Amino acid sequence: MLDLRAQFATIADEVRSALEEVLASQSFVLGPQVAGLERELAHYSERRFGVGVASGTDALILSLRACGVGPGDEVIVPAFTFVATAGAVSALGAQPVFADCDARTLTIDPRSVEAVVTSRTSAVIAVHLFGAAADLNALGEVSTQHGLALIEDNAQGLGGTYRGRKLGSIGIVGATSFYPTKNLGGCGDGGMVLTDSEEIAERLAILRNHGQAGGQTGRYVSTEAGWNSRLDELQAAVLRVKLRRLDGWLAARGALAARYNARFEKLDGICPVEAPAECRHAYHLYTVRVPGDGPSNPAARRDHVRRRLAQQEITTGVYYPVPLHLQPLYASLGGKLGDLPVAERAAQEVLSLPLYPEMSVEQLDRVADAVADALRR
Repeated sequence: MLDLRAQFATIADEVRSALEEVLASQSFVLGPQVAGLERELAHYSERRFGVGVASGTDALILSLRACGVGPGDEVIVPAFTFVATAGAVSALGAQPVFADCDARTLTIDPRSVEAVVTSRTSAVIAVHLFGAAADLNALGEVSTQHGLALIEDNAQGLGGTYRGRKLGSIGIVGATSFYPTKNLGGCGDGGMVLTDSEEIAERLAILRNHGQAGGQTGRYVSTEAGWNSRLDELQAAVLRVKLRRLDGWLAARGALAARYNARFEKLDGICPVEAPAECRHAYHLYTVRVPGDGPSNPAARRDHVRRRLAQQEITTGVYYPVPLHLQPLYASLGGKLGDLPVAERAAQEVLSLPLYPEMSVEQLDRVADAVADALRR
């Protein structure tokens, strides 16, 4: 699906130099590298503040907490996303409420969101799925109408845009992940919350550090229960090197995705997941849909293509095979098959193909040829 060794080969000297600088300083936690990355990524993302944390999941948990979400609240999340989106809600004692996805883009459907708002709803999480923007204008209208916090889960969309604005810059906060496979990935876990609110940024800095304000006056004095969720200096140093390359990597991803699209344009039995016309896709994943042959086994054709590619040593992924409302983790909420039909159908049809900036045209054509051959058999 990706080749991190190929990426490292292009930046190895810079990364080693950055790591050696940290080792020489012996400053490992909340030092100048983290502060520098917070400034640089906030500027890149068109935000005033960035707060580095230990993971993308923590970025969501702390974002929700800083926006006032707690036990008894409801937070609307898409059913078609990674479990961490809903898990962050559950971690605070709140309840995730699942909305269906748009049939074209597979991002959260604002109409489905509005249909499940209740008096207990406090926030909506918009996931920029595969790197494509959710419908932030419509979601913003619903959020404003009902007094909800709009939180962007931008783990997959860093560098993408929506109507000319960077993803992660539109909701009250934007949470991102630096997991190694992400478009801006570290050498381990890491995450960041981006916001224009000074108040929220200050609270996030307290929450990530055991509820302590920091500095000499705040040491060992906790104002509220918090976490140990601090982005470390080594990760920040690596990410600062990579951030300088991000736009170039995104351009390469976009060019490769365009070639995939051209290869599949007239191929029966497959269609790329669409992105809104007004957004720049970050292409964290290049995902197609392979419709099934019938209701008895809707995933059969997709799975056949996947097996055929595996026989040729071509790796693929299914993101995501089980919608959240049907996950065993959330069985107690009473979700059942048929509740969210678009998400359920997507789970049976999606297939993600290899895509990474260093991928050659010859490699891409080999994948496309294998897909075409599998669909003919």
